[in-house]
Amino acid sequence: MKVTQRVRKILANYESDNPGTKTNIARILMTGRLAGTGKMVILPVDQGWEHGPARSFAPNPVGYDPHYFFQLAIDAGLNAYAAPLGALEAGADSYAGSLPLILKLNSANSHATTKDQAVTACVDDALRLGCSAVGFTMYPGSDEFFEMVEEIREIALEAKSVGLAVVIWSYPRGGDLSKDGETAIDVTAYAAHMAAQLGAHIIKVKPPTDFIEQPEAKKVYEANNIDISTLPKRIAHVMQSAFDGRRLVVFSGGAAKGTEDICNEIRALRDGGASGSIIGRNSFQRDRADALELLDTVIRIYQGKA
Repeated sequence: MKVTQRVRKILANYESDNPGTKTNIARILMTGRLAGTGKMVILPVDQGWEHGPARSFAPNPVGYDPHYFFQLAIDAGLNAYAAPLGALEAGADSYAGSLPLILKLNSANSHATTKDQAVTACVDDALRLGCSAVGFTMYPGSDEFFEMVEEIREIALEAKSVGLAVVIWSYPRGGDLSKDGETAIDVTAYAAHMAAQLGAHIIKVKPPTDFIEQPEAKKVYEANNIDISTLPKRIAHVMQSAFDGRRLVVFSGGAAKGTEDICNEIRALRDGGASGSIIGRNSFQRDRADALELLDTVIRIYQGKA
């Protein structure tokens, strides 16, 4: 595997990590059509567990077959595929070595009444399946947040000790947060910073709005003239909050929306310096041809060609 100077520069930011972990980060960054650029597009498919199979796969029924997602990620030239244990086990042998895998270690479901997730897999599972990384979701603001922090700290320590990378989904919700506050710029930047502090190599957050949730934060943003007027400016601020860009931050695609809206958002992410995108429903709920066309456009946007 050839590693570009751009990727070597990114790896240098992870000063405490062992060669195994750095190799797995490099494997993700050196796979697919964005290989070597320092940018990435990842396919996440945990929606079946999170929202139910019909809500997730009925719009494109081939998605009921776990093999579909492995092949979609490969054919689209993506950097990695992330999914829970069962889905990865269902294709682990057929697609062994075909692309980097991220094992999602915790999950919620639409029946739950608490803002928490259950740990559903372990580091040993990730090693057994040949994964490059483990993933974990935390909910800053939730009443269960501190317990989630303790869980990810133990998991991250174990994962790094055996050479795996760590991906943290940092999604503020619960507690006293308002609905608008879940994607507020101050809350999103704070969420990215907490994930970095927990030792994440790759951080996943949602694109932030220009809403400011916390009154004390609003005073600081105004006093220091922090520009949050456009999405690229807000993305740049989130990247700054992740150790001044020393950590990889990818942004979720969110709920299903039209192609033009997706592409405009991706351009704003690119212009703000995002490390990339992690796109689930907006790709796999389309038929295969449309999904490949969309992902092709997304990749070309990050390449500066669209």
